[in-house]
Amino acid sequence: MPVPTQELKLEIVNAATGQPLGAKATPAADGTLVVRDYPKDGPRPELWQFTPVPGPQDDPAYIIRNTAGGKVLDTPPAAGQGVRQSDASGKKGQQWRLVPVEGEAGLYFIEGAADGTVLDLDEPGKDDTRIVLGEYDDLAESQRWRFVPAEPERTSDLVLDWAPLSHWNSRQSWRLTHHKSALRPAPDATPSFSNVLLVLDRFGSDQDAGGWKPVSSSPCPAGQPGWWAGLGERFLADTTGTGIADIVGLKPAKGAVTSPSQGDGTFDDEERVLHPPVSSASPKDLWTLADLNGENRPGVVVLAAEGVRVSAQNEDGTFTPAGGELVLKAFGHGPQAGSWLADKHPRFLADTTGDGRLDVIGCHDDGLWVSLQDEEGKFAPLADEPVLRAFGHSEEAGGWLVDKHPRFLADTTGDGRLDIIGCHDDGLWVSLQDEEGAFAEPQYLLDDFGVDQGWSSIREHPRFVAATTSDGVPDIVGFGPQGVVVARGRGDGTFEPSQLVLNDYGQAQGWTGEKHPRLLADVTGDGNPDIVGFGNEGVWVSHNNGDGAFEQAQLVCRGFGYNDDAGAWRVDRHPRFLTDITGDGRVDIVGFGGPGVHVARNLHRRFRTR
Repeated sequence: MPVPTQELKLEIVNAATGQPLGAKATPAADGTLVVRDYPKDGPRPELWQFTPVPGPQDDPAYIIRNTAGGKVLDTPPAAGQGVRQSDASGKKGQQWRLVPVEGEAGLYFIEGAADGTVLDLDEPGKDDTRIVLGEYDDLAESQRWRFVPAEPERTSDLVLDWAPLSHWNSRQSWRLTHHKSALRPAPDATPSFSNVLLVLDRFGSDQDAGGWKPVSSSPCPAGQPGWWAGLGERFLADTTGTGIADIVGLKPAKGAVTSPSQGDGTFDDEERVLHPPVSSASPKDLWTLADLNGENRPGVVVLAAEGVRVSAQNEDGTFTPAGGELVLKAFGHGPQAGSWLADKHPRFLADTTGDGRLDVIGCHDDGLWVSLQDEEGKFAPLADEPVLRAFGHSEEAGGWLVDKHPRFLADTTGDGRLDIIGCHDDGLWVSLQDEEGAFAEPQYLLDDFGVDQGWSSIREHPRFVAATTSDGVPDIVGFGPQGVVVARGRGDGTFEPSQLVLNDYGQAQGWTGEKHPRLLADVTGDGNPDIVGFGNEGVWVSHNNGDGAFEQAQLVCRGFGYNDDAGAWRVDRHPRFLTDITGDGRVDIVGFGGPGVHVARNLHRRFRTR
């Protein structure tokens, strides 16, 4: 687990005993610390906070503070005595470095900054085991420590209900009780979104609403930038260039159909054909809508068997040609176009050079391939060799897997050209693009965000590249095993060491990929992405403070959640999106449920903590 930010509270647990660090059951006068068991009906283990000491960021030192009384972890006053907690004095003996245990994700040595000795266990005592300082021993499990975040502090109100009471004389009365442990938005923090409304009885998974379901399962969510949708899927896209999202669905018999937004949070009752099907249509085709040349008129782009087909949008809103023009004999799923497969080869539409036109980029078996779009809208044929023999599916190109190893395109240096970022088994890799369009050999930057550190899959642990502060430099944001992890971008193609910034939205807090979508979106309109999670009780949001730190989660909408009383939404049947459907510049919540399309409008209110 990455080192938590100083705002978070956590237990410090010894790997050998599984017991947390704290004071004795009967605290000693000298503040001696031990590891010990805590009975279920007794006081909870002590919680600690890590405050970085000003100094070099590559090898930071920390003050480790007990949240209960404010005392800090201190070295013994004399050799042979136990480690203690004392009043903060600023001396070197109260500063500690956290050294990751090689090959053991989430385990650390806690090293004294003064002399390089590490926290260890004394001989086990009758009740408590004293903490001492010892010399490094790579084989000593007693010198390894794990950090366990405290329970998240969420803002919400319990739902109250009347429960019937029966009496011996057959009379009945009622008492006020909690309603199945349900929650609702707190009144002083919300509603940030309106009540959930069914605005269209189409595009739903129920038979009466169209019986929509994906023809084939996609390894990556549809509707996200850089990804594609298959037949049977529904998503939201601006089909007209107005900035307001419309509903788009892909029907095997009709092609792409749409219900345009009315601009007030509702959609047209009648769906119309946006793009008719073609005779060669296949369940393997992947679709998207994109403004290819910066003219603000999105076109339909299909990755078909024979390659990339494009139907441009005319001024009257129609798309021609009807079957799409074959603009590139590559990146398609047929052998004549390279045999690109959705479960092996991610493909992107992105402006890689900063000229305002979208290019086609893909990771095949042997590495990275790029086709640039020129000023006339034509795409260059692929070269004989990939532009980079890395980030590919084969072992020779790295053994990258679609379901485990996310890959992103982002400008990490500010030069206007996109670089490649990938999360492999061992952590984070980056390849920078130079002025001539060549990509450098990938550099290994961080031992985090990878399978070896507990990030088992894309679905279980979503990861994003986004600027979380106003400096515009892309950061890595991920929903890891212990919560939300961020690695700040430095603006030079490298990243600072990752930090656990929020003890929520992770596996440890009960969030799973099978039940709970988690996204980044600016829900307040302040220009900074907030964390949005579709949990059991509804939609939770952690507001970005503007400096990349996030507040504790608040329940902002009593719907779109996994529990029955929050709508019983399911990941495999009910896609949910955050997008602007009113034109006010703030994202609304739109979900494709069983009966049809549900909407909760953004009410423009900034979140506040009580």
